[in-house]
Amino acid sequence: MAEVEVRNLSKTFGDTVVLDNISLKINEGENVVVFGRSGTGKSVLIKCIVRLLEPDSGEVFIEGQNILSLSENKLNEVRKQIGFLFQSAALYDSMSVRENLSFPLIRNFNFTAKEVETKVKSALEKVSLEEAIDKMPAELSGGMKKRIGLARTIITEPKLILYDEPTTGLDPITTKEISQLIVELQKDLKTTSIVVTHDLICAKIIASHAVVLKDGRIKYEGNLENLVSTSDPFLKDFFTSDMLEVKNGSVK
Repeated sequence: MAEVEVRNLSKTFGDTVVLDNISLKINEGENVVVFGRSGTGKSVLIKCIVRLLEPDSGEVFIEGQNILSLSENKLNEVRKQIGFLFQSAALYDSMSVRENLSFPLIRNFNFTAKEVETKVKSALEKVSLEEAIDKMPAELSGGMKKRIGLARTIITEPKLILYDEPTTGLDPITTKEISQLIVELQKDLKTTSIVVTHDLICAKIIASHAVVLKDGRIKYEGNLENLVSTSDPFLKDFFTSDMLEVKNGSVK
């Protein structure tokens, strides 16, 4: 498991301040959900954590290492312990499921062909899609693509997994299935997880801790139950529509 600490992190794009002096600590084994309206820096935050984006200032520590000060080679070594599930699943359209899952193993590790095949099949078993091994992405439903993307994310057995809107575009039933799968995998792999979402159905299943961003800063940090029952006008307004969906039967 990995511990993550963000200290005084800031990021701007032109004149727009997206992250404004953010500090956040995520303990080993936690599932932290990050909420916020569009454009509030949720995805920027997790991309800065793995240096897919370079922040303007601040520090990011993963298991005690300040990754913003690491050389490219050392950063790549740390990234081998990090999984990142992109919003679109980011599968290569020209590759089969087998090839998509094999790619990070072949590119970043020295496994034999037999070891790669074993790991691919094991990852697909974990997401209950063994039969899809030779399918192309175009043959998969939205939910299946998310599962395959998740399988590719966990195939390297990362200590830290970052999820960018893992249930976007999915119906409530599939959203619940994917969210439960994320929790099962977190327990099985003993990972630390950061989940960017606007989906309360997903959050209620996953979260052990919740963060809300507003205007580039942390508006709320703490327990999810306290968050959804808050009297704060901004937070109450933010969660009203999602809570109505929950009350209508998406999650009990």
